[in-house]
Amino acid sequence: MTGHGAQEHPHGADRLCAAGDRVYSRAVRRGRVPRRDAEPVPCLLELALLHPDPDDMDWLVPTSPQEVMTRLLRGVQEEVSASQRRVGSAVEAFEWYAGLGRLLQPPAGPESTAIRVLDGLSRIQAAMDEATAACTTEVLTVQPGGIRREHELSEGLHRALALRGRGVRMRDLYTHVARHGQGLLNYLELMGDAVEARTLDEVVDRLILFDRTVAFIPANTDRTIALELRHPALIAYLVTVFERLWRLAIPLTAPLPDTGIEGISHREQSIAALLAEGHQDAVIAERLGISVRTARAHIARLSETLGAASRTQLGVRIAQAGLDGSLRTSPAPVILPGRESPTAR
Repeated sequence: MTGHGAQEHPHGADRLCAAGDRVYSRAVRRGRVPRRDAEPVPCLLELALLHPDPDDMDWLVPTSPQEVMTRLLRGVQEEVSASQRRVGSAVEAFEWYAGLGRLLQPPAGPESTAIRVLDGLSRIQAAMDEATAACTTEVLTVQPGGIRREHELSEGLHRALALRGRGVRMRDLYTHVARHGQGLLNYLELMGDAVEARTLDEVVDRLILFDRTVAFIPANTDRTIALELRHPALIAYLVTVFERLWRLAIPLTAPLPDTGIEGISHREQSIAALLAEGHQDAVIAERLGISVRTARAHIARLSETLGAASRTQLGVRIAQAGLDGSLRTSPAPVILPGRESPTAR
């Protein structure tokens, strides 16, 4: 079986072939394996799961499972970030084309309904009601911003109840901040198992998908203009974005993961990562769905916890503590500047 090429192993490190699984598992258990054992599975070397032992080139040693997991998670995060950027660019392009489209007479034929501009809240609400009435299976939504106010939830409550009555399943994505809103908790209790909700640090702009056939997205900043999308390629793309975000999101019924760093909350970890990217306070607040005042209060607390006397020093401390978005390969606790390890004597 020697000489098999990568084309016979069309997979990544996230889904090893059976032979690769056996050889890599044996290498992890024993610390190394003979090079000849890996000849039938060249994928292990190509994926850098095994590499030559510098002390004896006839043997191969494994990359640690922790490092492999870190590599996989980083790849997923990069894919999601790229998807978010593409969605943002697409929305800007749609708004530009929509402005041009209002100057022209819409063409006749099926393409005229692939992208429809809804100008005004009444037209948006009417189109949403029409899509709700036609929906029979599933609704996917992304709800950016922070705590959902009662009136925002009640605006679409009649549609949600109508969907629940027909057995339609709903999946909603929110930011982590939305967990603190009693209105959202009351809404989910009312809807029961018809709605499943998950949260992320930040999400893309508002999106509503009915039966994977029609989608609605905002076309301006104050959301008085929306786009109704029915083109199959656009719908498939938006579904892919949603599913990738959903896979990374945390169920609303589950607690947020601990940061592993004493004195720093999950939200402060998210703020630290955005600070490391160079974002200003207002941008950080908008992306995480919090007020600028709240963002600045968390930044001040971060500075105090990390022992930073200036914004520049805070950036250095964030990198030292591993809060800049890079994934740590070791579960060992991070010791902040000026603090002693709990095991130190």
